[in-house]
Amino acid sequence: MVSLDTVLLTVAGIVLIPFVLVISFLVLITSFGWTTGFRRRYIEFLLWLFEYGRQKIEKAEKDKLSRTNSKESDMDEDIQPSDAKENSGNGTSPLIDRDELVLAPDPNHNMRNGRKKSEVVFDFHRARSVETFKRDYQLGDILDYVKSGTEAIIEDEVTQRFVAAELRSWNLLTRTNHSYEFINIRLTVIWVIGFFFRYFILLPSRVVICFIGVLLLCIATTYIGLLAEGPLKRSIYHKINLIIFRFMSTALSCVITYHNEENRPKKKGLCVANHTSPIDVLVLTCDNSYALIGQRHGGFLGIIQRALARASSHIWFERAEAKDRVAVAKRLKEHVEDPDKLPILIFPEGTCINNTSVMQFKKGSFEVGGTIYPVAIKYDARFGDAFWNSSRYSMMQHLYLMMTSWAIVCDVWYLPPMTRNEGESAIDFASRVKAAIARQGGLVDLMWDGQLKRCKPKLEWKQKQQEEFSKRLKVN
Repeated sequence: MVSLDTVLLTVAGIVLIPFVLVISFLVLITSFGWTTGFRRRYIEFLLWLFEYGRQKIEKAEKDKLSRTNSKESDMDEDIQPSDAKENSGNGTSPLIDRDELVLAPDPNHNMRNGRKKSEVVFDFHRARSVETFKRDYQLGDILDYVKSGTEAIIEDEVTQRFVAAELRSWNLLTRTNHSYEFINIRLTVIWVIGFFFRYFILLPSRVVICFIGVLLLCIATTYIGLLAEGPLKRSIYHKINLIIFRFMSTALSCVITYHNEENRPKKKGLCVANHTSPIDVLVLTCDNSYALIGQRHGGFLGIIQRALARASSHIWFERAEAKDRVAVAKRLKEHVEDPDKLPILIFPEGTCINNTSVMQFKKGSFEVGGTIYPVAIKYDARFGDAFWNSSRYSMMQHLYLMMTSWAIVCDVWYLPPMTRNEGESAIDFASRVKAAIARQGGLVDLMWDGQLKRCKPKLEWKQKQQEEFSKRLKVN
C-alpha cells in the first residue's frame, strides 16, 4: 500500500512546483523592468474586496444603531410624565440647559433677539488687554485660551505625525480594525482566507525573495568593488543596482507609479524627498541609481549599507558626533561637484514621518550648491502601512508588518529641478522645496522639526509661543 507520506509528498509536489515556477517567472520579469499587469489586477481585486467589506460594515452598524434607538424609544414610552421631572438628570435629558447659554460674536445679539441684559452673552471679538481684565472681566475672555490648550493636549499637529495614521475604512487586517471580522459570516470567511493567504503564502515567499535579494546584493557589490573606477564600473553598477532592487521590491509586492519621468534626477545634483520609511530608498532605486547619505546603522540595514559602500560612493555618519557633521558637509560638496558621481539621495527631515505631512527640512543639504531635484512620495496605506515608527518597532518588526500586509502601493512624482535664488537663504530655499513636495504629494506642510520625536522642544520655540500669547494681551 502507498504510505501517507508518499501521498502528501506527491500532492505537495503537484501544488508547490507550479506555484514556485509561476512566482519565479513573475519575479524574474519584474527584475528586468517588464510587466504582465498581474500586480495591478491584484490591487484592483483588493480594492473591490475592501469596498465590499466597507458596505457590509456600514450596513451592520446602521442595523445596530437602529436596534439601539428602538430600545431607547421603548424605554421612553415606559416613563410617565410625572416621572420625567424626577429623572431629568439620569441620562434622558442633558444636564446643561443650552437655551440659557448663548455664545455670540456680536455684543448686541441679545438685544436684537429680545433677551434680557442679565442673560450671558460672550463676545469673542472685543478688545482684550490687561486693564480690560482688571475692570471688565467676562468668563468668555478665557475660552479662546482654554480651547487652544485643550486642542494642544488632545491632538496637537506634531506628535500625531509620529504614529501610524488611522484608515477611513477597514483593509481586512486585524491590526487596523475593531473586531470587524466577526460582523457577519461572509466577512469572517474572507478574513480567514486572507489571513491564510498572507501568513502561509505571501510571508514565506517574501522572506525567501528578500533573503535571495540581499545575498545577490552582497555578492554583486563585492565583485563590482574589485573593478577599477571608470565608466565601465559605473555602467555595470547602475544596471545591476536596478535589477537587484527591482527583484527585492517583489518581496513587498510593491506597485509603484512614477510620474513626470523627464524630471528624473541627474548627476551633479541632490535628490530631495519626504521620508516615511527606509524602503523609500527601495522605491526610488527601482527607477534610478543614487549615492546615499544617512545615519550609520547596525543589523539588517547595516548589512545593506556595507554592501552598497563596496561598489559605489556613499556617505554614512553618526548623528551624535559633531566632527562627522563637518566632514559630511565637505564630502557632500565634493560629491556634488564631481560630474562622474551619482546624484545624492537625501531625506532632509532627518526622521520618518507618517506620510500625512512634510516637516522641517534641515538646511545643510541646501547650502552645498548644485541643482535640487524634489521628489514627492505618497503611499496608499489601505494595502499596507509603510511608516516606520522606530520608537515602537525595530527594523525587523517593521519588515515583518510590511511582509504580512497585502502590498506596498505608492506614487512617486519627479518635480522640476530647483535652484537657489540670488539672495535667498538656505532656510528659505529649503522651505520652498518642502512646500513644493507637500503640494504635489497632497501632504500637510509643517514648520516643526521632526526631531521632536526624540528631543524636547527648544527653549527658543517656547519663548516664541509665549511672545505670541503676550501679543494677544494688549498692555496699555
